[in-house]
Order: sequence, then structure tokens, then C-alpha cells
Amino acid sequence: MEKYFPVIEEKWLGRISYSEALDIQNRFVTERLENTINDTILLLEHESVYTIGRTRDKSSLQKEESDLPYPVFETNRGGQATYHGPGQLVGYPILDLKLYKKDLHIYLRTLENSLIDACHQFKIKATTRKGLTGVWCNNRKIASIGVGVRQWVSMHGFAINVSGDLSPFKEIIPCGISDAEMTSIHNESNQKVSVKDFSKVVSTSIKNELLHLLEK
Repeated sequence: MEKYFPVIEEKWLGRISYSEALDIQNRFVTERLENTINDTILLLEHESVYTIGRTRDKSSLQKEESDLPYPVFETNRGGQATYHGPGQLVGYPILDLKLYKKDLHIYLRTLENSLIDACHQFKIKATTRKGLTGVWCNNRKIASIGVGVRQWVSMHGFAINVSGDLSPFKEIIPCGISDAEMTSIHNESNQKVSVKDFSKVVSTSIKNELLHLLEK
């Protein structure tokens, strides 16, 4: 019997606010559940914002929200505080995970492997760290991952620093990891690439990883 390979589309949304992106995600998740759209990877930049998952422990923010330089948005992903802003590629894959092994652990590893592959294309030695979700260059963190699901359709996703100002991360404990130094594609490779151009590399890597997953 011939295997079925889902169609995966991609959409570049440009630079938008976090709340606008969340509204778009929710709409796409609903449409995916209704099977009126294909699997879709939303790719974008955010206006500067701190986000944190719905947790009682907000110590990773370090300060009162009013003392931070940018607004804080509590959202329905997993994980502690992080920063999103210009120069960072954010990806929100809206996927029917029932088609991809129906396993969150496998899905997280798939996103990590995709981002690692994208980094390798820029000669960056990116890896994972045992016991931690995300992508690292030695002890420097280049990408964060936090996902959510609704009836096995994924939302939220990843953020990888391409270029831009990383100093806002110093105002928080990124992802609750006290020794996490943040880095970027530009810092690690000394190559200039736009976020939009890098999004095409990442999107291709994700599609390839999902294809390999289905071929196993």
C-alpha cells in the first residue's frame, strides 16, 4: 500500500504583534481541525514582547512586569519566560500530529533536529543539551521551543535568533535556565541573512524532517 504524505504549506506573516499572531494561530488550528486547510507552518517576527506559559511559578521573569522594558503576555504554551522581537524567526507549525506518529516527544525532537539542520547549513555546530529542550551552540542557546496542542493539532512552536539585539534576554531568566547565554545565527557564523530568507531554510528543514519521520 502506497504511503500518504500530507501537504505542508508555509506562510510568511512579516512582523506582527504577539496577540495578532495568537489570533491567527487559533483560527488556523480551528480550520485544520475542520480539515478545511492543509498543515501549515506560520513564519514571522514579533514586535518586542516577553511571554510566559500559564504557570504559578513566574520567577523566570525576575522582575515585576511593570519593571520590564517590554510587555508580558501570558500564553497557553508550555514553559517559562522568553523574549520575542525583531531579528528573531518565530515559527508556529499548525500540524495534525495524528499524521506524524501522534507523539509529543517525537514532535519536539523533530523541531530540534530541523533547527539544528538549518544551523549546520550556516556552518554552525548546533546541538541539543541533555535534559533540556531547545538548540544550543556549546553553552549558548540559539533556539527555544514551546508547543501546545488542541485535539492533536499543534500550535506555538519555536523561536530562533537570527540577528538583532539580544540584550532584552538579560532582563529575564530565559526559559528558566539561569546559566543560559543567548546567541544568534549572525553571532555564531558572522554571516548576514534576513529573517525572511532564513525562514525558507528552516521551513525546508522542517518539511524534510517530517518526511523522514513518515518514511520510518
